[in-house]
Amino acid sequence: MTPEEPQTLAERQLCGLVNDLSRRISDHVRERAARLGLTAPQATALRELSGPMTMRELAGRMGCEPSNATFVIDKLECQGLLERRPHPTDRRAKQLVLSTEGTALRERLLGLLAEGSPLRGLSPVEQETLRGLLDRAVADH
Repeated sequence: MTPEEPQTLAERQLCGLVNDLSRRISDHVRERAARLGLTAPQATALRELSGPMTMRELAGRMGCEPSNATFVIDKLECQGLLERRPHPTDRRAKQLVLSTEGTALRERLLGLLAEGSPLRGLSPVEQETLRGLLDRAVADH
């Protein structure tokens, strides 16, 4: 067995850290969502629904296909947390808009997600640096 090249070793270690962070964030979201009677995908949709947007936009923010987001949105709509409205400039599209109850639940969720976040050990400047580095890493693909 040959020793790993330093670059290969560093990349492998970095991939392990990114995977570990991703798992911790997923666990954190799942646990916080359960406190509010939500699934992790529902919590992710509420977290990302920062204003009116189309299903396609929300699916992109959630990192899933629009068809998968539709199932989640249908559940949130049945709970009275959001509604579909006609898009103001595209008559073929609908906009997703949080209801008053959905906005209140989103605020509670954001508060819970901030508590004990896996990123809490990083300062705001460090978090911004990490975001920039990750943006560059994923932009290449």
